[in-house]
Amino acid sequence: MRLPKEIIVPGFRAAGTHCGIKRSGAPDLALVVSDRPCVSAAVFTRNKVAAAPVVWGKALRTRSRLRGIVVNSGNANACTGAAGIEAVRRTSRAAGEALGLPADSLLIGSTGVIGVPLPVEKIVAALPGLAARLSPKGIPGAGEAIRTTDAFAKRGIRTVRAGGRAITIGAIAKGAGMIAPNMGTMLAYAFTDAALTPADARLLLREAADASFNRIVVDGDTSTNDTAALFANGACGLSPLRGKDLDAFRKALTSLLLDLALMIVRDGEGATRVVRLSVTGARSDADAAKAARAAASSPLVKTAVYGADLNWGRVIAALGRAGIAVDPMKISMRFAGETLLRRGMRPDPAAQRRAAPKIRKEAYAIDVDLGLGNGSDHVYFSDLTEKYVRINSGYRS
Repeated sequence: MRLPKEIIVPGFRAAGTHCGIKRSGAPDLALVVSDRPCVSAAVFTRNKVAAAPVVWGKALRTRSRLRGIVVNSGNANACTGAAGIEAVRRTSRAAGEALGLPADSLLIGSTGVIGVPLPVEKIVAALPGLAARLSPKGIPGAGEAIRTTDAFAKRGIRTVRAGGRAITIGAIAKGAGMIAPNMGTMLAYAFTDAALTPADARLLLREAADASFNRIVVDGDTSTNDTAALFANGACGLSPLRGKDLDAFRKALTSLLLDLALMIVRDGEGATRVVRLSVTGARSDADAAKAARAAASSPLVKTAVYGADLNWGRVIAALGRAGIAVDPMKISMRFAGETLLRRGMRPDPAAQRRAAPKIRKEAYAIDVDLGLGNGSDHVYFSDLTEKYVRINSGYRS
């Protein structure tokens, strides 16, 4: 996996810095700003315990002309009551003053420990200097500043041809733990010089998020802070994309966000393997989704993947508790292309011998056919290792 060293999106400037939230001295404050108003869209966590910046962001979502983001890491500003909302307001005002913009021009994000008051005075003090260091080459630095337990940065870039011109999409993300479908403790921000209508921006982001961030599982927990946002500033000079140009942009955005989502799964706080789990033959797509997520979230399935154990029994047990129609005598299952279960009957040992070395690889597929209908879905998940326990048993300390 090679990360692009540079991500330059025309009309956007960015920077990251250490403002004092993280005791390690690592970067913990990011700022990305467009030189012109953007058509924007955002999707947020479905966790009913939403962090203060998510509450703020949902209120701003009705505005389509935002200018960028301010994001801190090391503190989630979640479960912090009225003081948390006021901290978001202070951050927004301070950023606006530093940039000469209205206070409600920026989307605010936070990630880190829940239930600890946000030291907003450190953010406010750092923003003028951060604004002064904004650079067209600063997006990777901003990406570094939003990391928490991430072992590596997540960023990417795509170029699309439209109207005879090159359009750029750049994106940064963070996430390693507390990751589950419906987004997990992950932040993702995409920036483009394309021109989009507000309706298209909302639709494109929702479709891309559903095809990427909503299909990954690390530990089955859904965070209080999930946010994915798209900012399109139209600096390419074209009219809003439509037709084939819009379709090309859609494919590029979805591909980019899926790459970031898979980086999150590969990071996975100690993860060593990534599995694509597909379910077909369900009575409906909704049933297939429930089945896939039940198996992908199972600690027993995930530890079997870590141990390279061909334990299809753990998968079928998870399917049985998914709350959907299941007939064990109709289920077929393949590990890394080898059939280990055919309509409820175990195949000969040769299939297991062929599969054994394949599931020791860093990535492979588990394919389940429920044999009941035409419904299908898929997710990506990581294994569960001792390192995950070590990281999360001492997260606050």
